[in-house]
Amino acid sequence: MSKPSPHFVGIFGGTFDPIHYGHLRIAEELVETINLHEMRFIPAGVPRLRPPPIASSRHRTSMVEVAIRNNARFVLDEREIHRPGTSYSIDSIRELRQEKGESVTLCLIMGADAFMKLANWHEWHDLFGLCHIIIAARPGHELATRPDSLPQALRGETAQRWAHSLADLESAPCGLIYIAPTILLDVSATVIRTLISNNRSVRYLLPDAVLDYIETNHLYSGEE
Repeated sequence: MSKPSPHFVGIFGGTFDPIHYGHLRIAEELVETINLHEMRFIPAGVPRLRPPPIASSRHRTSMVEVAIRNNARFVLDEREIHRPGTSYSIDSIRELRQEKGESVTLCLIMGADAFMKLANWHEWHDLFGLCHIIIAARPGHELATRPDSLPQALRGETAQRWAHSLADLESAPCGLIYIAPTILLDVSATVIRTLISNNRSVRYLLPDAVLDYIETNHLYSGEE
């Protein structure tokens, strides 16, 4: 009797200030290629390693909600917005591990640039006992071809953790790192905010529902 496929759940954190097609396209591709049962979008409350968000927690959460509304496998998770103090990914993953049980395989999604800074994350070593790490990277990214490009703190820790296929991920409950070649759209929240503040169009950079929300609430224009 064949072993059933793991129940994969993706964890996609960020400030989402605002959420845009770059975020959504990565999520859509990973849901499809890794066969995620769901992708949980977790807006950060108070991020530790980046400047405070421009839009309020309420607005950022609402923008994620309208952006993912029509995708059955996209889920809004507000735990960090409601948790007091600094937002730590490790806290959210520990909570999800407890909630989901051992039958679910958690996959933490991050970009290549974020992974290169992983050693700065709070209690980052503990991630490997709780989840897999999925790195969204352009095909041929140097992270895949030059492991020596990693910071020294990551080289020893990650040396035996690289997964080369989906089958590798399926073979272990946690602790592996997989580079998923994805179409990375050259869209950034910083550029979107700058365009809005200069009264320029951001159409086609983010969903119409998010753009409508931004305009209705006068976000990033200096009028909010």
